[in-house]
Amino acid sequence: MIILGLNYYFHDSSACIVKDGILLAAIEEERLNRDKHTQAFPSLSIKKCLDIAGLTYDDIDHIAVSIKPTTNWSNKLGFLLKHPSLFVPFFGHHVANAYAKQRRFKIWKNKIWKNSKAPQVHFIKHHLTHVAGSFFVSPYKKAALLGIDGSGEWATTWLGYGDGNTIEQFSESFFPNSLGSFYESVTQFCGFKPNYDEGKTMGLAPMGDASVYLDEVDKMIDVDSKGRLKIDLSYFNFQYLIKDSYSKKFLTTFGEPRSSNGEFKDNHLNTAAAFQKVLENKVIEMCNILHKKTKADYLVISGGVSLNSVMNGRIVRETPFKDVYVMPAAGDNGTSIGAAYYLYNGLLKNPRVFVHDNPYLGTQYSNEEIKQAISGAKLKARYVEDIAAEASTLLEQGKIIGWFQGAMEIGPRALGNRSILANPTYPDMKDKINAEVKHREAYRPFAPSALVESYKDYFDLKVEAPFMLKVCNVLKDKQGILPSITHVDGTARLQTVNKKTNPLYHNLIYKLGEKTGVPVVLNTSFNIQGEPVVESPVDALRCFYSTGLDALAIGNYILEK
Repeated sequence: MIILGLNYYFHDSSACIVKDGILLAAIEEERLNRDKHTQAFPSLSIKKCLDIAGLTYDDIDHIAVSIKPTTNWSNKLGFLLKHPSLFVPFFGHHVANAYAKQRRFKIWKNKIWKNSKAPQVHFIKHHLTHVAGSFFVSPYKKAALLGIDGSGEWATTWLGYGDGNTIEQFSESFFPNSLGSFYESVTQFCGFKPNYDEGKTMGLAPMGDASVYLDEVDKMIDVDSKGRLKIDLSYFNFQYLIKDSYSKKFLTTFGEPRSSNGEFKDNHLNTAAAFQKVLENKVIEMCNILHKKTKADYLVISGGVSLNSVMNGRIVRETPFKDVYVMPAAGDNGTSIGAAYYLYNGLLKNPRVFVHDNPYLGTQYSNEEIKQAISGAKLKARYVEDIAAEASTLLEQGKIIGWFQGAMEIGPRALGNRSILANPTYPDMKDKINAEVKHREAYRPFAPSALVESYKDYFDLKVEAPFMLKVCNVLKDKQGILPSITHVDGTARLQTVNKKTNPLYHNLIYKLGEKTGVPVVLNTSFNIQGEPVVESPVDALRCFYSTGLDALAIGNYILEK
């Protein structure tokens, strides 16, 4: 059975191929069309996924789509009746836009299967593709389930329980009672792009004092005994679908917003800190409600808000759950995978045969293809047999390198195949990469990748973090050893690297550890601010020569400036 999973309705369009329950390929459209967080129909990703899987369009039996447009219309109409002035923006956002998206899908489908029978199409509720889809590819047979995002069709949170192939829903919250939109508002207030730059807000928060505004922000959100949300909307405008997501009352409380290129002032730092802390507190409250009801050992969390790795770290440390599974593409980019697995395991009731513990599901290029790209650009490179040893020597010397190897990752985090790497023991490395390579805000932290065998020697995390989605503390006696990956509050967004999952990256870190005594590498995504992660050798070469990178390790080739 071949299933094509699609996310084209929301941002971060993507596609995947599942064959007999095994995930063969998954790609975000942005990597191919070079439009970050693109909403374009994922036609390029579909073609690439089929190529990776060795399949054709006519091999597809089912198409699973991560939206059911007819869902929750009673809630939408009830909201509209209370706010009749919103009819025009509501119609444009939820009706005209929906029609355009569905029309685009139908045009594509009719073109591909013009002369043959099309696969059966299944439209699946958005939060089921987040929550149930993540559970079905998790390592757990039983787990509490929590989905949190801006909104799907109209839902914003989803609480329930998974047991084998069965999903039970306990409660839902509906727009405009949205933690995602709540956090998007402070993102915009801090001068960033909402629904795009929330990671910047998370990184900014430790620079401020949460206590300054904590009580005020805490009053904005109530979580009831079933885990449902109630937002005090007097502080916000996001519910009106207009440009500014915060209201005059918000500005009266927190002061003037920051312009996109403006200076960070105390009110911006302190507001970011308070919103981050309240987000964490409210989600932990929901997690405790779930644990009390389910008594489950494990939690699966999904949706865009689950990419808040600081929040996830607190869930691991402070709730009764033994561990948390967050899919590498836990946002809308992963709902193509979630749709495919909800169909395969949830609707068609096939047995669960797959665990999504390997994010390397995208395109990969041979040394011959890489050589052709280098020659085509009239560049010189040297071939080395042991690329890990060569790269580790460069890192030991303080070089910043592009690392382009194997199959591309799925998800927003570079996990060792499309990465920029550096030696984290150099004190000035963070500032150097932010200024000369990434061209981004100076405060932004970088993540460490550490061997699964030895990460506990440097970090206080008691569980593994293969997808870089759980922030932990750097041990106090190691913070001076790892200055370039230790954030201002003593934390780090750790990736634990397993030899079975990524032997080459594991070998690189091991060899660096042999040279420096510290088997940890600074890892950030291979791109510059505003661009998607590199996908092809040409992308890698272009990024290498347009930034302050010192070297590029691409396949078995080394290029140096």
